[in-house]
Amino acid sequence: MAAFQTPQQPPAAGRPPLTEAQMAARKAAQEDHQRLMTLLHMTEMRHGADQNNKESPYFVNYDESKANPYPVLPDPLTLKNGKKVATAKDWWNLRRPEIVEDFDREIYGRVPKNAPKVTWSVTITNEGGYGDVPTLTRTLAGHVDNSSYPDVPVDIMLKLTTPANAKGPVPVVMQLTGGFPAGLRVPQAAGGAGRGAVAPAAPAGPSWQEQVIAKGWGYAVLATGSIQADNGAGLRQGIIGLCGKGEPRKLDDWGALRAWAWGASRALDYFETDKAVDAAHVALEGHSRWGKAALVALAYDQRFWTAYVSSSGEGGAKLHRRNWGELVENIAGAGEYHWMAGNFLKYAGPPLTWADLPVDSHELIALCAPRPVFIGAGTNSGDGWADPKGMFLAAAAAGPVYKLLGKKDLGTTEFPPVETALVSGDVAFRQHAEGHTDAPNWPAFLTFAAAHLK
Repeated sequence: MAAFQTPQQPPAAGRPPLTEAQMAARKAAQEDHQRLMTLLHMTEMRHGADQNNKESPYFVNYDESKANPYPVLPDPLTLKNGKKVATAKDWWNLRRPEIVEDFDREIYGRVPKNAPKVTWSVTITNEGGYGDVPTLTRTLAGHVDNSSYPDVPVDIMLKLTTPANAKGPVPVVMQLTGGFPAGLRVPQAAGGAGRGAVAPAAPAGPSWQEQVIAKGWGYAVLATGSIQADNGAGLRQGIIGLCGKGEPRKLDDWGALRAWAWGASRALDYFETDKAVDAAHVALEGHSRWGKAALVALAYDQRFWTAYVSSSGEGGAKLHRRNWGELVENIAGAGEYHWMAGNFLKYAGPPLTWADLPVDSHELIALCAPRPVFIGAGTNSGDGWADPKGMFLAAAAAGPVYKLLGKKDLGTTEFPPVETALVSGDVAFRQHAEGHTDAPNWPAFLTFAAAHLK
């Protein structure tokens, strides 16, 4: 049977009816999902957590006494042959490649070796400003070479804003989001909302863009929807469809999260050519599904400086082995499976369980080492679906790798009180008092990042 899927949006009863095109897309995703289950010889999939119906036997768990059915995590410093890694050299040469291979094959999928090149061009240049700081905004298009399969065009959308009077290259914080939200204030160059983009309510106080510019840095916004659609129906289009020449994915082919991360790396390629950007200090930021992608990008591309990973939850920083909020089964269902490799589905159905996963999210955070990373979330009352404690525990469990590489861990394994910023090490965590939003943790992240600016 198909998996039960609980999306992160409001209940279906509060939404308008699906259009004909949306119904066709949903059907296509369900058929592709079933195709993967057949390849995996799966006849059923366990129910996901239901966050809406309290009467459901599958209602989401928020009881800590039931949250850890598989408390033993894979050891990030133990090789598959059972030997312990004791030196930084052995981490880089032996253990890290093992972990990357497991994530490639079983979790996020592999980037094709023939992934095409991207050619960047500036399409629009605007002058603007924040207060008394004049800025320059460039709208860029990254044309992906589709000569191998012309039926699928891909053009990556990116906006970059830097202080106009900077005396040299500046650090840049790049936010990953679905499109260019209506709420994004790009001086004199506002863009329309992209597919999957939801413009958040304006927070009190300065926006994150104003906070970044006030530090003398620049910011960028990467439209992930221009890289790969955020649905299963789009897997034969976008960069995944281009590389696969329109054919269905194999079980270890990349999903959307890995594709978005690949796109972030191509944006970094451009930044390395822009004299206004300090390419050695490009930070990533993403919230919710884009928090997942930001963490994946930081883990895989060691050129990135740091990241603010906000409310990334299951498939991001949350431990897969935790029974709290969204579960493996939800991500593996027909509504979100496109984020992951096809092989990920098998851990949502018998005979396998979450405990059979060869890696867990603390090892994804460990792949970011020795670079600084900031994990953020709201409280359970508004962000419980993302499992704030599960993300904290993953951050703490990544500590041994950071320490092996001469860096500082979180400094504690005790879940801190709300609004306690653990920012003295190279792994940071803060739980703010509001709901599913990244806004309240921006000041703490920027302070943390500035402390790690060389």
